[in-house]
Amino acid sequence: MHILVVNDDGPPSNASSPYVHSLVDTLKKAGHTVSVILPHVQRSWIGKAHMVGQTLTPTYFRPGTLHEDDGVTSERPFKDDGEQWILIDGTPASCTQIGLHHFFQDKGPIDLVLSGPNYGRNTTAVFALSSGTIGGAMEGAMNGKKSIALSYAFDSREHDPEIIATASKLSTKLVEKLFSEWPNDVQLYSINVPLRKDVENKKIVFTEMLQNRWVSGSSFEELPAEADDHDPNVEEQNIRERGEGDSDAKATVTRTVHRRFKWSPNFADVRKSVSDAGRGDGWEVLQGNITVTPLVANFWHLPHYTGEIKLEDKTLSLANPQPTQDSSTLHALIDYPDAYVQPLILDALRSLKGIPVKFISSMGELLDPADHVVQITAYESLDFEHALQYPKTSQVGAYVIRKALIRKHYLSNTVSTWLVKHPDSILTQHFRPCVHFELDYAEFLDESLVDAWDLNESMAENEQKESSEQKQWWILKPGMSDGGNGIRLFSSLEELQAIFEEWEGAESDNDTEDDPENQVPGLAAQDKEDTSDEVNAMTSQLRHFIAQPYIDPPLLLEAYGNRKFHIRAYVLAAGALEVYVYREMLALFAAKTYQSPRHNEESGALDLAQHLTNTCFQDEATKGSSVYPFWSLESPGIRADWKDDIFQQICAVTGEVFEAAAREQMVHFQAIPNGFEIFGVDFLVDANAKVWLLELNAFPDFKQTGLELQDAVVGGLFREVTAAAVSPFFGHAESQSTQMPLVRSLNLGRG
Repeated sequence: MHILVVNDDGPPSNASSPYVHSLVDTLKKAGHTVSVILPHVQRSWIGKAHMVGQTLTPTYFRPGTLHEDDGVTSERPFKDDGEQWILIDGTPASCTQIGLHHFFQDKGPIDLVLSGPNYGRNTTAVFALSSGTIGGAMEGAMNGKKSIALSYAFDSREHDPEIIATASKLSTKLVEKLFSEWPNDVQLYSINVPLRKDVENKKIVFTEMLQNRWVSGSSFEELPAEADDHDPNVEEQNIRERGEGDSDAKATVTRTVHRRFKWSPNFADVRKSVSDAGRGDGWEVLQGNITVTPLVANFWHLPHYTGEIKLEDKTLSLANPQPTQDSSTLHALIDYPDAYVQPLILDALRSLKGIPVKFISSMGELLDPADHVVQITAYESLDFEHALQYPKTSQVGAYVIRKALIRKHYLSNTVSTWLVKHPDSILTQHFRPCVHFELDYAEFLDESLVDAWDLNESMAENEQKESSEQKQWWILKPGMSDGGNGIRLFSSLEELQAIFEEWEGAESDNDTEDDPENQVPGLAAQDKEDTSDEVNAMTSQLRHFIAQPYIDPPLLLEAYGNRKFHIRAYVLAAGALEVYVYREMLALFAAKTYQSPRHNEESGALDLAQHLTNTCFQDEATKGSSVYPFWSLESPGIRADWKDDIFQQICAVTGEVFEAAAREQMVHFQAIPNGFEIFGVDFLVDANAKVWLLELNAFPDFKQTGLELQDAVVGGLFREVTAAAVSPFFGHAESQSTQMPLVRSLNLGRG
């Protein structure tokens, strides 16, 4: 999601703003888009004020080293693409206003205003009513945005980076949870996190805000008229340290005719009211617990939210008894193993028309096991037993068995078996026949290839060819690997033998996981990053391999540097069986300009960066220029309708391969009526604009889509999936959509 971060403590400073840099860094690592706009100086205790009559001027800040005061400020925007925060000479509320309406529009709509983390707690009414942190969040709520005020309650003036990092991670998870399950009556939350070594093990509880007040007189200290003003950052640090500690503050009074006044509240009042209350936000933080206080935008908590929050759950665990659910309520257990995807699924389910959705954290929360429920979680976490026991009311987001499609050697068998009975199938023109073999050790390669007639014949013919340009190249793929691991090219049995010997040799030398000597010789640089893991997978776990004739030349587009690319299509299989193809596809490009293996054989080892289009092989410098929306590809010189033709081929091939699996591989692909699944299906387009099926992936890597296309592509996909698969299963009419056409409808006789 796109998060706007504001605070009242200003830019990073160990003296007055020690937490914001760590939080922003953690949010980004969690996959969120983060925009930062802060007061240029300390603005604590200012509430939700704006400065009337003052023209606000931004400066531009580039954060430096984490926990170091070495950031750089500029009068004008930085001219490069590095990280840039906005500093405003105004209040936290003004930062929120300006951030929402005048900056960051290029990053897309802002989903959440996150104000903080405040340097010190913001519990009880006396803090909240003056808090610039809560004021910044409240301004977000007044502008119609979900908003959260975050404060860290510290026990020591020493800033322990490890504790701060733990608090940032916990806060990020809690913010994600609250955002994903936001109730209609909550306008903002106030969170207080105690900075303690064991904070990650403490309870997270809903609390009310303690209604206390100042009872011991003025909160201002009288000073002589000639007293100098002190640095507000230092003053805030001193005030907070008095307030967070255990000592009572004594106000010094100077009686003069002309006096000045410095803010110096007596926190003994607060501490006494908190300890006497025995409940509420201040009392819970005193016990070391994390507090969450739901508020409306008038500084008043919502009293009906009570109980403990479990971060491992995806819904709020309330102490209040659960009301009886209407029979039409759809219970949704959503725990997708990717933070990039999780909020998109939640939003898609919320968008279903006419279906009340209640999110649950476990199947045990169902009042009746026959209640309507859909599960979209990691495959290993799906309760298939419940789905099979209640096939009319329990839906799961994966099929139990689908290896006929997602394992390469099974896919090869699926297609070849289908073609025996259907020799006129379009798969004959869109899937390269494979040679499947099993191998434990490189020395047994000859025995493994005894029945590989096509491969042996091709290799024999290559030996007779004088020119390398005349040779047929083959591609080697491990049958059960993903992410492109283990893919190699070869044109002779000697080269194939060398590939396995290299893996075997690397494994035998792999005595320690991080030994720099454990590099497989001959690999391109980008293929060496995970060599140890790959070698272990190749030799210890994988026995099945396929070899296919290499598709050369592929379609190359000059606008993208003549780099090879493949198309990632998202396919929905629903029930038993309907197959849909999502129109919004991706083009994933290799890192380097393509060169046919026929042309660079004599230059030594092939550079796989020219041939592998998997983004996981690329560094961050090339990933940004490797993923594009298919329909936006620039292709001057190619006929105007080539993309439509490609899409039609993809739809036809997809429908055919799913029918092949469903009808001829019923043991290895079992489509059940109350199941559905999204597959990432990869296609290559050759120089003649013909589509070739490469592979199918369960639980595809959506994150490679990137943040810019996150909602348009992946968010749109899940909206289409819930409308086409979830809604009809629970008795609601399926909406017709041109974004995800139905490409095959089968009746497998399974209900």
